[in-house]
Amino acid sequence: MLEALLFDLDGTLTDTDRLHLLAMQQLLREDGRELTEAQFDAHISGRANAELCRYLFPDRPLAEHLLFADRKEARFRALSPSLEPTAGLLRLLAHAEQRGIGMAVVTNAPRANAVHMLAAMGLEGRFGHVLVAEELPRAKPDPLPYLTALERLQAPAPHALAFEDSVPGVTAASRAGVFTVGLSTSQAPEALLEAGAQLVVADFEDARLWALIERMSV
Repeated sequence: MLEALLFDLDGTLTDTDRLHLLAMQQLLREDGRELTEAQFDAHISGRANAELCRYLFPDRPLAEHLLFADRKEARFRALSPSLEPTAGLLRLLAHAEQRGIGMAVVTNAPRANAVHMLAAMGLEGRFGHVLVAEELPRAKPDPLPYLTALERLQAPAPHALAFEDSVPGVTAASRAGVFTVGLSTSQAPEALLEAGAQLVVADFEDARLWALIERMSV
């Protein structure tokens, strides 16, 4: 029986990677640096701020990391006053609500971004829990965020589905023992499958996803 749906936020509920890239490029250019899309996809997409700042500024102190992260997130929020939910998402949320399936957001984004993004999509109050990495001891790719979501929803891993678009996210969810559906919004399907995704779809309208949901609902 399907008891829980666990959703990443950026790139899964809505496609935001290019906005995050733009925010970082704007700030780095002020510092005389460039960041390519290939670098972003390989080293930054899906990662928590602490990890991406270590990649960008390995020789700078933690205080500068924190300052850059705060500036980057503020720039991202300014660039995203409204956001479009991924195709099929609203249908899936309604389906889960009608059947009493628990839902949680599990994200490496900071709390301020999660609140902003859900409001920008008109999805405030649609999820029972919103778990963010900065409030947990370990972020993705560690499985802890997904294990915590399962605990909060009181659902066993075999009775849950996770939705992720990044390699760290897929790694975290699959390590938690959850059937993981990759969304190919920011990574190639092959990369998501290699990380542990058991199904890769373009969006939530895919007939294979709905067939899986039906099988797990019996």
